[in-house]
Amino acid sequence: MKRVIYFIFLILSFFSNALFAQEKTEKKEVVIYQININAEINSTSHIYLINGLNEANAMNADAVLLHLNTYGGTLVDADSMRSAILYNRIPVYVFIDNNAASAGALIAIACKKIYMREGASIGAATVVNGGSGEAMPDKYQSYMRSIIRATAESHGKKTIINGNDTTYEWIRDPKIAEAMVDERINIPNVIDSGKVLTLTAQEAVKLGFCDGIAESTDEVITQYMGYRDYKSAEYKPTLLDNMKGFLMNPAFQAVLIMIIVAGIYFELQTPGIGFPTFAAIGAAILYFTPLYLDGLVQNWEIIIFIIGIICVFLEIFVFPGFGVSGILGIICVTTGLAFALLNNDYFSFKEVRMPDISRALLTVLSGLILGFLIILWISTRIGEKGMFRKIALTTDLENAGSVNLETYGLIGKTGTAMTVLRPSGKIMIDNEMYDAVSNQDFVETGKDVKVVKFENMQLYVEELRI
Repeated sequence: MKRVIYFIFLILSFFSNALFAQEKTEKKEVVIYQININAEINSTSHIYLINGLNEANAMNADAVLLHLNTYGGTLVDADSMRSAILYNRIPVYVFIDNNAASAGALIAIACKKIYMREGASIGAATVVNGGSGEAMPDKYQSYMRSIIRATAESHGKKTIINGNDTTYEWIRDPKIAEAMVDERINIPNVIDSGKVLTLTAQEAVKLGFCDGIAESTDEVITQYMGYRDYKSAEYKPTLLDNMKGFLMNPAFQAVLIMIIVAGIYFELQTPGIGFPTFAAIGAAILYFTPLYLDGLVQNWEIIIFIIGIICVFLEIFVFPGFGVSGILGIICVTTGLAFALLNNDYFSFKEVRMPDISRALLTVLSGLILGFLIILWISTRIGEKGMFRKIALTTDLENAGSVNLETYGLIGKTGTAMTVLRPSGKIMIDNEMYDAVSNQDFVETGKDVKVVKFENMQLYVEELRI
């Protein structure tokens, strides 16, 4: 009898626990996570979205609501953001509060559902030059057409059954999405060729690019998403987010590369360690640190960059001229800077997309070109009035007296390099010290040299080789 009672007690306990668990599950609080993007689409807004999605996933939120109001921004950041939305495990909805233009349209189309405020608009996604506002060449438009079409297609088709007939229609028509980019597309009763498509809220509802019109995020959540009782969580950007966004802006990264290149060059032209070295080191730290914190930079990329710098110094101080060490150094520096911008796993580029590669190469090459131009500009300013006047000889030689004609008599004489000629330095001839310039490769201290010519008040020498 005791066994029967014990068995009945176990059964009752099991069902009571199951009912309690079910009741607890039913009373689970609904969490809606909100991310606000109310500015230009750039590296900063990209950081907001990624960090927000990570927080929403960590707290196991029921849905993410993107509060969007933007006139557009950079294509690369928009593409990364739309990919993050498409592949996020928690569904992402968007409320367009006034504008979702250009890059904003691409991001909105990636969301599971689109809601708009009355009077809002979506579209006008043609790729334009950030400076002049003119349309970019067709190869850029072609890529944008492709990704916005693919984004619309990713939502699939809906099945329509009418009697015995079954048809399939796109949930978001890819051709309409493409018309937001390409002015050549003609869709009857929607858009004529020669115009880029932009939809109002009412037009977007009619064409399936808006799932409802609301005046607030709360109205979207309660009336359209169906959550009457919910807990709202919101991503709060930090100062670090804004700093990282600024430092990871491609334009600023190009400036940092320019400072690194110019700093190294001017340090090599002056004795000792001075301001150019500290400027180059500071720029390198600002370049790599935010990328390292964001998980893009790995240790090996920084090591390659440092090896490149070492090779350049070896080329200057150990192997005069321009040979294997110099070329290897330039390759390593460029590779380190470029790979730091790519989300690769060592040399695996499976997760790296062509826009990311284009952005990395464009940023690095822009920085290198700017560095070269700033070197030329500063070189032409040295000796004139301004910030560089103290590091150059500015003595006017026009009235400095007659030229010592005995200097011409040094041509053909031999002497000894008293300092490294890199390419200028000091030499000694007949116990007299002279300034001289190497006419060929750099000359090490103690090497025998021969005066080959005298031009522009300067002795030119070559190393005597056996």
